[in-house]
Amino acid sequence: MSETAARREIPVTEQAPRRRIKEMEVMVAEVKVETPDTVTLVLFTGNDRLDYRAGHFLTIDPHQFEALDRFVAYFEDVKGKKEPARAYSMSSAPHERYLAITVKEERYVRGQTKYPPLLSPMLVKRTTRGMRLVITGFTGPYVLPEDVESRTDHLVHVVAGSGAVPNFAILKDALVRHPALRHTFVCSNKGWQDIIFRDELSALEERHPAQLRVVHTLTRDPVTPVSQGVWKGRVSAATLRDLIPDPKGALVYACGPAIGPFERAVAREKGEEPKPRFLESVLQALREAGVPDAHVTRESYG
Repeated sequence: MSETAARREIPVTEQAPRRRIKEMEVMVAEVKVETPDTVTLVLFTGNDRLDYRAGHFLTIDPHQFEALDRFVAYFEDVKGKKEPARAYSMSSAPHERYLAITVKEERYVRGQTKYPPLLSPMLVKRTTRGMRLVITGFTGPYVLPEDVESRTDHLVHVVAGSGAVPNFAILKDALVRHPALRHTFVCSNKGWQDIIFRDELSALEERHPAQLRVVHTLTRDPVTPVSQGVWKGRVSAATLRDLIPDPKGALVYACGPAIGPFERAVAREKGEEPKPRFLESVLQALREAGVPDAHVTRESYG
């Protein structure tokens, strides 16, 4: 995944609403391993009242880390511009008594990424309890409208990989603040071991059986656990028709990898159209399933 895209490295979103952005120093209180390449960093801020909404992100400037100095200098020489801060969605919800981000270690993929990832490998592999960071937050347009209960009674989350992060926060927040909403949480991953928040989602489903249905779709795992909530294959129009009985009445929040600028440039040089990734495929499947585009809120990375 490219570092020119969403939260796990830089977000690709619509224009964010104007908010007061604040810089603060935090301490890492806990490093929780979610999957082999993903951790949740629980951050102590010293402030019990943090002004953010579920789905918001914060940013971290790589210049603050001495261990990255030589890499930052190299990238700035090659790119001819200053390295920007990287953005990461909060996995915590505002009512919870902690602030947390969940970070997936990005990798260099030939033909998809122009440069190796800079910050996420360090945050995932070298961040320790007690470490201090400077963060800037909080903002982002990927949030529920305050009047969501007047718009729908069914919120559908369609996510892949670390795209689950903002939706997990939105889900936890909505279960508390919007109890009339039903949720279908569709989570696509390569294999069972790649699912972020797997246990937490299962626990939420057990506690809120009338409000939440979780469905995992696995694209590569040869051994699927026998479960009503685990499906094989990619998210398709047929999948969504089964899960969204009233497509014109539901609101959908979709987040996952999308075609990035570098992929578009490579495809253009070859005279080809870039191959759709998760988000492009899901948006097309939603249209085929009858969900109006105006009912879909999206956030991408890639």
